[in-house]
Amino acid sequence: MAEFGGLTMGSIYTFKITGRHLSQALQSAARDTVATALAAVDTAMSTHQPQSELSRFNAHPTTLPFALSPDLLTVFALARQVSVSTGGAFDVTVGPAVDAWGFGPGRRERVVGDAEVARLERRVGWQLLRLDERAGTLAKVRPQVRADLSGIAKGYGVDKAAQALDALGIEHYLIDAGGEVRTRGRNPEGRPWQVAIEQPVDGPRRPRYVVPLSDLSIATSGDYRIFFERDGRRYSHEINPATGRPIANRLTSVSVVASTGALADAMGKLIVLGPEKGYACAVSQGVAAHFIVREANGTLHDFMTPAFAALGGRPFRT
Repeated sequence: MAEFGGLTMGSIYTFKITGRHLSQALQSAARDTVATALAAVDTAMSTHQPQSELSRFNAHPTTLPFALSPDLLTVFALARQVSVSTGGAFDVTVGPAVDAWGFGPGRRERVVGDAEVARLERRVGWQLLRLDERAGTLAKVRPQVRADLSGIAKGYGVDKAAQALDALGIEHYLIDAGGEVRTRGRNPEGRPWQVAIEQPVDGPRRPRYVVPLSDLSIATSGDYRIFFERDGRRYSHEINPATGRPIANRLTSVSVVASTGALADAMGKLIVLGPEKGYACAVSQGVAAHFIVREANGTLHDFMTPAFAALGGRPFRT
């Protein structure tokens, strides 16, 4: 087995490849082609790079259509699909609300008042983007609307990295970019890759549940890594697009298994819907999802959809 890693999209990525014929030349090609694939996604979809394609769209000062590259067209089409299927829980226009609460660049955390939340409503809503897949264009309903793909770009990045490894003929791998994971084939022991869902607690990362994956992706959304507290109340970076406020619905973690990293990444926003609605939404669409709820006394408990249970995972035991 060979393992490589680096930095991408503000996170660490690692990938492992295994097989009988991993020559040094093939390992070197794998390392370079994965780095190139991830860098290309970052260059196209970053909101931190002024010259990225996404930044240029956000700076586009009119409601006239903006021509998209094939990759951005693919991502915006999937984003729209997930927005529809989750009733707007996933929304690429939520960035202004995220920034207002201080979870954007610079991390200046603050509690946002009702008047400011009301003003943000004109800038948030996935319907404020008009995608024309045939023409390959995207337009804003209002010029001040902007898109943030941070809830789907890393997942798409692992998909592109997987395509790069597939093109090299590598049949067994695991790619992890900031917690967005894609697998193919088997691990060095000849079993499906064993992927952990972590304990939803602040502090050192510890596994809570392990799921075997082969030719599948998994991504987790949670409220336990990025948050702040004011006057005894916890404010998470997970913002509900419908309210413009951090979620407060007891769900602390949602992990989704899907055929692609981008779909798993985006569907993690089921966390916005809360335990009952999130579960119902996932079950109705046959989504494999694992939920962790935090009760008021701090107790955690897990539940999962039938599709997730069928994967044959297990609680982690030391």
